[in-house]
Amino acid sequence: MRLVDDIVAMGEARPDAVMIEVLDAAPGARRSYRWREVLDAVSALRCLLVGLEGEAGRGLRVGLVMANSPEWVAADLALWLGGAVEVPIPLAFSAEQARHLLEQVDLCLVDGPGRSRLRAWAEAGVAAPRCLPVDVDALGRRGGPRDLTPRRRDDVVCKIIHTSGTTSAPKGVKIRAHGVADLVGALRRKVPPGTYARYLSIVPLSLLIEQVTGIYMTLSDGGTLVLLSPPSLLLGTPGTTAKAILPYLRIARPSAMTLPPAMVEAIDRFCQEADIVDKEGEALFQALFGRDEPAFLACGGAPIAPDVLLRLARRDIPVHEGYGLSENSSVATWNAPGAVKIGTVGRPLGHVEVKLGADGELLIRSSSLFAGYTAADPSSCAVDAEGWLYTGDLAEIDGDGFVRITGRKKSLIITASGRNVSPAWVEARYKSLDFVEEAVIFGDRLERIHGLFIVEERADLDAARAAIDAFGRRNLSEVERAAEIVVLRSAPELYRHCFTITGRPIRAELWKRMTLELGLEEMPCPA
Repeated sequence: MRLVDDIVAMGEARPDAVMIEVLDAAPGARRSYRWREVLDAVSALRCLLVGLEGEAGRGLRVGLVMANSPEWVAADLALWLGGAVEVPIPLAFSAEQARHLLEQVDLCLVDGPGRSRLRAWAEAGVAAPRCLPVDVDALGRRGGPRDLTPRRRDDVVCKIIHTSGTTSAPKGVKIRAHGVADLVGALRRKVPPGTYARYLSIVPLSLLIEQVTGIYMTLSDGGTLVLLSPPSLLLGTPGTTAKAILPYLRIARPSAMTLPPAMVEAIDRFCQEADIVDKEGEALFQALFGRDEPAFLACGGAPIAPDVLLRLARRDIPVHEGYGLSENSSVATWNAPGAVKIGTVGRPLGHVEVKLGADGELLIRSSSLFAGYTAADPSSCAVDAEGWLYTGDLAEIDGDGFVRITGRKKSLIITASGRNVSPAWVEARYKSLDFVEEAVIFGDRLERIHGLFIVEERADLDAARAAIDAFGRRNLSEVERAAEIVVLRSAPELYRHCFTITGRPIRAELWKRMTLELGLEEMPCPA
């Protein structure tokens, strides 16, 4: 448990430093939690969990039903120390998705928003197991001797992270304790000390990458984790857009953030606004980040148009794009400081090996690979006898070792005429248009490529459709360009129903919108 030992040691060396800061929606309102307070709560919760495990006579599998809160951080660390298996249950999950997870856990740790969500799921007929409310202030007042020693030091499964499978049941990925520690160590060796001195979290901590960067990278660096309150301020919650979160960057003054592509694109658009476009250096950084230096920005999850990254780099706001998957405890390759090649997802981290299969599929092998799945699913990644994980992503590796993702093996479009099209590359090209927020193309078994485009609220739909068509004719082959075009105006409702928390399109829902707009008969969603 090297990682949690490092975090505890950091806290004991700086007990009165601020560990967590919560920014409220009210301007200037914030609450600080010192290391001493949080670690006292962690110790008390660890003690409670050990007692519950003793009652059960076996190891516990514990659900975390919480918003981004100090309680989440305390619970996460207590579960590491207590040796229980953590199962984050995203508040954004539907009742049916939550049912599959709640049936697999022995008890749930909950905060206020978590209790509210459990009540909503209960109204939909989903029962929860025993729930233990977590409150950092109340736990800290319990007193008693502090015990922050890990109960297990072997390489146990510490988390089960659920991702989308091909069925309604989320796919459970078993994460190893030593795997997470190796990953964090590899990432820390790529950045100077102090990089994560002040980290702003804008996506749910139920995402593994946010746990890795927001909690483990930040706290092992002795930094402060800055959280937004209420939970509705997070990207991926109904009605919250990247543009709405931008003002909080200036208030939070972050030194580091991990961003979904939508946030990178929002920062790019902000830099092009009339009253900002002429600002440079410290003036620009103050307007955007509330500090004289740019925040360290990492990004992944979906392709970003190289033009966006180039424009930001020219404004001295580099974005360090990477690639990863839960099966590798998150990050596998990264454009680390001093080794950036825009248009790629960087080189493999120090503990990761990469190679290409005969068909161009990216294979990875590392010490942070997962320990398997909780159940079989057709979308599961295979691991061969030599330890190579078959990612399902198509890639190229250049002479300098940089990896470029070219598409998804299983989502490769094969048109009715037998032509192959990589949707990710085509969609990224269309998203280079300033007014296009999202582009999703369909074409498997279709005679023509169909494209659905979400454009900014103020755009004229007819003009946008014409500009998209003209762009495709100029920049894409006849096989690749969208011949059938549907343009929708950006709206929170559209993102709530048609995109995941991390900004990935829910293709089946978008296909329904497309067929409705085009007046087509209902048919299964093509790739």
